[in-house]
Amino acid sequence: MKTISQEKEIIVPDNVTVEIKARQVRVKGPRGTLQKAFNHVDFECTKVGPKKYVFRVWSAGRKHSACIRTITSRIENMITGVTKGYEYKMRFVYAHFPINVNISDDAKNVEVRNFVGQKVIMKVPMLEGVTVAHTTGGQKDEIVLVGNDVEMVSQSAAQIQQATRVRNKDIRKFLDGIYVSEKGHIVKDL
Repeated sequence: MKTISQEKEIIVPDNVTVEIKARQVRVKGPRGTLQKAFNHVDFECTKVGPKKYVFRVWSAGRKHSACIRTITSRIENMITGVTKGYEYKMRFVYAHFPINVNISDDAKNVEVRNFVGQKVIMKVPMLEGVTVAHTTGGQKDEIVLVGNDVEMVSQSAAQIQQATRVRNKDIRKFLDGIYVSEKGHIVKDL
């Protein structure tokens, strides 16, 4: 006899539609559409109401039952992405050599110049659905990464930070780099 090992439910907002078929999840909202495949995990999804889904794992071990929370969290992040969007702000930190950052015309590539006085130009492509721009306003030496998928936005920020790692020097002394300073949503709550 099967017994329920873990169960989690998601309630979908009114302006969002969620389609789940063969562990392929598609979320549509006012900001666009996101799609992810969860074929690597065995779980069951049941539509309980018009805007309510229940995810179950049957007779699972500790690690398999932990996957259900991960899947529901990722779907909730997709719902937040198509309603509010994600925004990461990154600041330039330098002691002596000012870091120059150029953004391509289509806002899909970042070029970092003069990092710790190097002549090398570091080019970092943004992942799908992520755009980058310099901040407008009083803050200088800051860029903003914007997108609907939190995984793509955070991974793009991580790639920029990894491109500006100081190598072969004491990292306690050389703190130069481009770091994430603020995380938030594009559509601010009132």
